[in-house]
Amino acid sequence: MDRFDAMRVFARIVERRSFTKAADDLGLPRSSVTDAVQGLEARLGVRLLQRTTRQVSPTLDGEAYYQRCVSLIADLEDAEGAFVGAKPSGLIRVDLHGTQARHFLLPGLPRFRELYPDIRLHFSEAHQPVDLIREGLDCILRAGELSDSPLIRRRLATLDRGTFASPTYLRRQGTPASPDDLDGHEMIGLLAPDSPEISPFTFKVGATERRVTLPAMMTVTGPETNVAAACVGLGLIQVPRYRVAPELASGTLVEILADFPPTPLPVHALYSHKRQLSPRLRVFIDWVAEQFRSKSGLAE
Repeated sequence: MDRFDAMRVFARIVERRSFTKAADDLGLPRSSVTDAVQGLEARLGVRLLQRTTRQVSPTLDGEAYYQRCVSLIADLEDAEGAFVGAKPSGLIRVDLHGTQARHFLLPGLPRFRELYPDIRLHFSEAHQPVDLIREGLDCILRAGELSDSPLIRRRLATLDRGTFASPTYLRRQGTPASPDDLDGHEMIGLLAPDSPEISPFTFKVGATERRVTLPAMMTVTGPETNVAAACVGLGLIQVPRYRVAPELASGTLVEILADFPPTPLPVHALYSHKRQLSPRLRVFIDWVAEQFRSKSGLAE
């Protein structure tokens, strides 16, 4: 294993806090990962990692060396990518919402594979706050307003949303003509992964935004269950329009309060400020942005 490969191994161990997880990510035997670190420590004459029975963490020297490794690896990848004909390669680990992946990304992945045959993708769906570095992720795709974070963010799209209900629910509760008519109505309570509070409905009323929280017989954390609960008449929902296109077409759900649309939903890609953007991650994020743009009328 050459020196740069050993540096890549070391950086992944620091990020994953585990020899075994780093070996799995890189597709290497654990013995090779151990040998790489021992070789680096012998060459540098310092201890780079603290090992306990529970986890691995960098020493002070190891943290300083990790920062240099990350910078040098990114410079090397940029240099290699500058040559004509060189194409990005390697594994990209992404955490994202499954509904967005299925609607916006999966249909275009065969073409992405043709363009970048040496890039491999791993999609996870945590539906909760994640530590990007600790989990070994390259980027996170998230919809909604973002809390303060040291991560670099790039806005990919803005999704139109609507307010929807089943015909059964509306026959029982009545159809509101404006947000002022929502007394007596119920919502499906959607809980954000990082908040115990129900996400309020928002309505554009003239030049202002009105936020409304209705009684909720049921609270959910998953987008699939949120829509399914509305389909059987358990309450109102506000979701991106693309998400309920089949239900609207079949009449299972109908839109209400169309003259008072919810605030559009931003979608961002987030990645670490500690790294330069690698060529493979750069082309992937550019491609994701194009997939959202290509869905005419659904993202802008």
